[in-house]
Amino acid sequence: MNEFDLQLVDGSMLHCYDTGAGQGRTVFWHHGTPNTGPPPAPLFPAAEQLGIRWVSYDRPGYGGSSPRPGRDMASAASYVDAVADALGIDRFAVMGHSSGAAHALACAALLPHRVLGVVGVAALAPFDSDGLDWFAGMAESGVDTLRAAAAGRRVKEQHQIDHGDEYDPEFTPADLAALGGSWSWLMDVVRAAGSNGPGPAIDDDLANVSPWGFDPAEVAAPVILLHGQRDRVAPPAHGQWLADRCPDSELRLYPGEGHISVLTHAADAL
Repeated sequence: MNEFDLQLVDGSMLHCYDTGAGQGRTVFWHHGTPNTGPPPAPLFPAAEQLGIRWVSYDRPGYGGSSPRPGRDMASAASYVDAVADALGIDRFAVMGHSSGAAHALACAALLPHRVLGVVGVAALAPFDSDGLDWFAGMAESGVDTLRAAAAGRRVKEQHQIDHGDEYDPEFTPADLAALGGSWSWLMDVVRAAGSNGPGPAIDDDLANVSPWGFDPAEVAAPVILLHGQRDRVAPPAHGQWLADRCPDSELRLYPGEGHISVLTHAADAL
């Protein structure tokens, strides 16, 4: 894996990852919260069989990337555009998990000339989604932290001070099995994300409850959405809302899966 820092036009730095040129297809990976950006090692065997090159980056504030408070979901398109230009990659697909799924959709909506397709895993819908009870089915801890974010940065930062790491995503037994098995890799990127403090995750949560900067209906590329029906972090109604909104979409619902274990189906989506 090649890691490099890319200086953007505003002078900020983006820490990037690239599994290497010479393969036929490129997929940009968009990480969840709180993670750093290395591409998903559990999917490397499937990617090798398919001839897929992974490219990704630490979202601003995480890992080696400069902070950018106030960033929205749409900002991902400018980062991916810059990284693709730097690597000489014309067209590519995008894949994201959890909060990363919205960033992947942003690229498809705002870079239609470059994005060939989207995989969104355990995605949240926009906070202002018409006809969606946004908090319904969400774990109590998730409701508390995202309601604090919706009240503004100061309230969210105070919530972080008061509660720290007291967050229960209500993972299912299948989630815990995945974290103890093939997707134990996630614990590595979660630990790495913590080295920069809570700021990047706060920025992610604020982006989750703010206008995205694009409409999922603008995504012309084909979209595959994977969702566990027992997901308490991003309830499955969010996946259904996005599937109804994106013009060319397929929703794959998995009855026994949660927020993490649904990733075990990601190789099929590739």
